[in-house]
Amino acid sequence: MELSGARVLVAGATGVIGHGITRELTARGARTALAGRDAARLVTVADATGPDTPRRVFDAYDLDGCAALAPWAAERLGGLDAVVCAVGAVAFGPADTLLDAHAEHLVTVNLLAPAALLRAALPLLPEGGAVLALTGVVATSPQPGMADYSASKAALAAWLTAARAEQRRRRVRVVEARLGHLDTGLVDRAVAGTPPPLPPGGDPDRAVAAVADALTGDAELVRPAPGGPGCVLQRRAR
Repeated sequence: MELSGARVLVAGATGVIGHGITRELTARGARTALAGRDAARLVTVADATGPDTPRRVFDAYDLDGCAALAPWAAERLGGLDAVVCAVGAVAFGPADTLLDAHAEHLVTVNLLAPAALLRAALPLLPEGGAVLALTGVVATSPQPGMADYSASKAALAAWLTAARAEQRRRRVRVVEARLGHLDTGLVDRAVAGTPPPLPPGGDPDRAVAAVADALTGDAELVRPAPGGPGCVLQRRAR
């Protein structure tokens, strides 16, 4: 996909990674429609992108609202070439202490909301289009104290894997950005619990650049580079 002139919806544009992806896509010439939960920050992000950038407030807990984003963006942009889903929430604590309400929140935000968004987006994309969603290394390496968070991200990874196989015949790419721990402040905004000791977070800008690179090429998976900073783009993901 050529990003110059591409029409891209970024959901979660008011988060650190979503905002970074928006900046990177704009710098590469993409036309964006932005959606986020924080209304005031959304105005700031959209205005920095361009005076006519479409923007829409949504809450990941509103699944109907998530499903409505892609049709809205397609209408405002005159079509849609790609969708980036950068929503997410985290909680910490042993599996036998986390409240069911917190587990429900994680599953809704980390699985059901991206699935609702992408399910509605896929039929709107042309051949050569792409959708990309953020999971995390916990999707394949669940961590103690993060059982429900890990499970919700693993479930999204499974959804993306199945959808990817379905969409290959249409030549629409389904990309998973399985990012490592990044310095975004997400752990300080946990819906429950206190984060365990963690190593220093990686550079979000490297991850953002890798996400944009994945959209331009034929990658299906973005994952941390083994033993060092940065990310690896994997052409074929299972």
